[in-house]
Parts: sequence; C-alpha cells; structure tokens
Amino acid sequence: MVRLIGVDLPRNKRIAYALTYIHGIGIQTAKTLIELANISDETRTNELTTEETIALRKVLEDSNLQLEGDLRRFNGLNIKRLNEINCYRGQRHRNSLPVRGQRTRTNARSRRGAKKTVTGKKK
Repeated sequence: MVRLIGVDLPRNKRIAYALTYIHGIGIQTAKTLIELANISDETRTNELTTEETIALRKVLEDSNLQLEGDLRRFNGLNIKRLNEINCYRGQRHRNSLPVRGQRTRTNARSRRGAKKTVTGKKK
C-alpha cells in the first residue's frame, strides 16, 4: 500500500488516477507529477517500486502545491472570514444554501438536504 501526504492510495488503479485521491490534485496535475517523477502512466499503484515511490514523494515535496491539510485549512479560513464579515456569501454558507447564485425554489437538494414536508393548512 502506498501512502503519500497522509493519504492511502487505492491499490489497483493507474497511478495518475490514484493520485487524484489526494485533496488538491486533479487528473492534469497528477499526469504532470508522474511525468516529472519519470513513472509510466500505465503503472498501477501496487506495481510501484520503492524508488518510484520515493521519486514521487520528492516531486510532491518540491512542487509548490497546497495539498491536503494545508488546502483544507486555507479554504476553511476563507469561509470563516466570509462568515465573520457577514457578507452575502457568508450568510449563504451559514444557512447551508447554494452560494453561487443557483436557484433554490426547485433543485439544490444536495446542499439543502432531504425534503422536509410541510402539512397544508385546513380551511
């Protein structure tokens, strides 16, 4: 099992796709990183040699990317700042509503949670 930056990578996936399990690395960044580490893109995670793992770890350390905990902390602090200054986006975050202008009359279920049925009024 390969562990990089505190994340266990899945065993039987190609290394480029396994690297995307690290928060802050997308598929394009992963392909660039394995190219810099001189690893074949056909290699599976469980086929990595110790030297390749060390090379990949070194490339990740040398890159100036914010990954995992640092990136989560950075994003959390940004949301906290929006909440503290009481701007519109901060209010939307606070109320668990869509932040970027999406409609909420219909849809937005993943952000708002399951439907809460309200009983109709009797006449």
